[in-house]
Amino acid sequence: MRKKRNYARFYAIARAAGIDLEASKDDLVLQFTDGRTAHLSEMTEAEYQGMCDRLQGGDGGGRRDGRDEVRRRRSAVLRRLQRLGVDTTDWEAVNAFCSSARIAGKPFGRLSADELKGLVPKLESMLRKKAARGTGERPSGRVFLMPVAIRRGQLLS
Repeated sequence: MRKKRNYARFYAIARAAGIDLEASKDDLVLQFTDGRTAHLSEMTEAEYQGMCDRLQGGDGGGRRDGRDEVRRRRSAVLRRLQRLGVDTTDWEAVNAFCSSARIAGKPFGRLSADELKGLVPKLESMLRKKAARGTGERPSGRVFLMPVAIRRGQLLS
């Protein structure tokens, strides 16, 4: 038995976007079913969800995927901040650290997904330098090649 679908999401999105459903509902349904039908009730669940996601401003994946991406990137940044010694339970400390012009230049909560993505390599670099400083080595990004001439019999076996 087929489950009855609730079309409230579609109508709410259309109303919020200012779409005139009298004129364009059939065209929208035809577009998302590749011309198979003009009726909402004959759409598959995947077609219906894809249409609603697209109308809502997504790329077919919906807004939730964008929020999940930001959440993952924030978690990645917070893990690295913890390893650097920043108290991540204190949001003032996290915001103060991120607000530094050398780090991000704005509070943690205002960072976009792209800014968070760019912050991860910067924090990784800081972690590498911190680790090298702890071992007494100085991090160097340079490799020097030094030619060595060895005569026969000079090496000890």
